[in-house]
Amino acid sequence: MQVVKESSSNMRIVGESRMESVYERVRFLVSGNAVVVFTMSGCCMCHVVKQLLFGLGVGPTIVELDRDAAGREIHALLFQLAGDGQQQPVPAVFVGGKFLGGIETVMACHINGTLVPLLKEAGALWL
Repeated sequence: MQVVKESSSNMRIVGESRMESVYERVRFLVSGNAVVVFTMSGCCMCHVVKQLLFGLGVGPTIVELDRDAAGREIHALLFQLAGDGQQQPVPAVFVGGKFLGGIETVMACHINGTLVPLLKEAGALWL
């Protein structure tokens, strides 16, 4: 029997390739759907965003990270997208293939009247 030790550089390459495939999966999802929401099943703010979108007549694609095999990696990618560290990585809402933001951004857009036009432009609303 032969035991092969992997060096840390090989582990890094495997990790980078895994993150690249996660990035590609996320990119594929958001480019192929008008609205995508990444959530955690027990998150109350995720529930608020989903209910707002459902109430507006949008049928978003929902990815629950705690029930997805690549959930941890996607969560890490979303954390990088959220940027400043002040915004939570979930819920993460993509509209028209672009990262809109989390609960604060979505609610601000809803309140100031820019959310519905964004959803119409993305093809998520027809009325």
